[in-house]
Amino acid sequence: MMLKKQYLALFTVLFLASCVSQPTVKQPSKPVRHGNVQITESQTIIKPAPVIVQPNKVVKPQPTPKPSYSTFADWKSDFSTRAIASGYNSYDVQRLLDSAYLNQQVISLDSGQPEFSKMPWDYADSAVSTGRVNTGKNKFAEQRSYLSGLESQYGVNAEIVAAIWGMESSYGAVTGNSHLPSALASLAYEGRRQAFAESQLLSLMTLLQRGDVSWSQLEGSWAGGMGQTQFIPATWLKEGVDGDGNGHKNPWSTADALASTANYLSNAGWVRGLAPFYEVTLPSSFDYSTVSTKQSFSQWRSMGVSSVNGNYLDSGTIFELWLPAGKEGPALLLSKNFDVIKVYNNSSNYALGVSLLGKAIAGQGGLQKSWPRYERPLSTSQARNLQNRLTNAGYDTKGADGIVGTNTRKAFQRWQGDNGQTPDGFITQRSASSLASW
Repeated sequence: MMLKKQYLALFTVLFLASCVSQPTVKQPSKPVRHGNVQITESQTIIKPAPVIVQPNKVVKPQPTPKPSYSTFADWKSDFSTRAIASGYNSYDVQRLLDSAYLNQQVISLDSGQPEFSKMPWDYADSAVSTGRVNTGKNKFAEQRSYLSGLESQYGVNAEIVAAIWGMESSYGAVTGNSHLPSALASLAYEGRRQAFAESQLLSLMTLLQRGDVSWSQLEGSWAGGMGQTQFIPATWLKEGVDGDGNGHKNPWSTADALASTANYLSNAGWVRGLAPFYEVTLPSSFDYSTVSTKQSFSQWRSMGVSSVNGNYLDSGTIFELWLPAGKEGPALLLSKNFDVIKVYNNSSNYALGVSLLGKAIAGQGGLQKSWPRYERPLSTSQARNLQNRLTNAGYDTKGADGIVGTNTRKAFQRWQGDNGQTPDGFITQRSASSLASW
């Protein structure tokens, strides 16, 4: 009986063992194709695990960190490698970088901000100073035939091209004394505008290679502006014109610089025969909430807006109403051409200065309404306080950098309308004191 039980137990163990799967060895067989990979039947295809997408879950891409460098030499080495890899001649790259040195003054100028913002009349006074206007009239007379030809070709008012010439380089007398490779390399190394500065260096090398700029003529502004109308290299590559027909587009050539300026403004959308602005008067019952809006002249006229000089304005032309010094100063209807001027410098005060200088050069009168010169600007810290308080109160200024720009003025204008002030958007020590001081 005991023997029978042992036999049955042994039989059970053997039977269970035989039921367990044993590994088998497959012989290689004819290859088969799986997608773009050739495999054999003996190989195992491992499928990736399924990706589970969580509903309503947005995965934001992580920004690529901006490269930083321990030394100026490290940046030079890395930039050289990247420039050569992208197709630039290694000899020219090395020659350009060998001449570049770290200019700390450029870095300071780029990062520094003035403590006080200028009022619009400060820009206007500088633009139409006696010396600038008199020199401009003489230079305009010298270049009258050439500028008139440019106006016919490009449609840009001759006096506006001359005014930009005067604003950018005092009619070619002051084109900058910063070593361009060093200035741009310093900006790139510092890092705040690295991509911009590096792209300008590459464009400068292209200009050197094609002969528009010579190796002995590499002085300009600390920000990279070149020649008589201060084009940056990348813009000159795109907009430069051979005005004197010598086969080169040289920004230091008067003819090339003036033709290129006319070409640049034309390509930016200049409208032939339209002044950058028209001075107007507003009725006593005017709705100031419409300041900074764009409407057709027929709409402005229906609100009681009229031209100071009786100029004919097309009813369908769109204008923006701008009060550069609030309700106490001049009222201007800005045309599209006012915005076009800002491709040179994205500042309304700059565009106003160019426009007024152009009128003076052409012998036309300036603004008829006087400026409220008793008003004073905010300091940088006060402007930052204003921006923070406006934003916290629901009037978003799109940042608090201490610079009074368009977003800050529009936010302040909305606050004025909600708090019993005339919503003209003019920020001064008097109008914004309750928000600007702690």
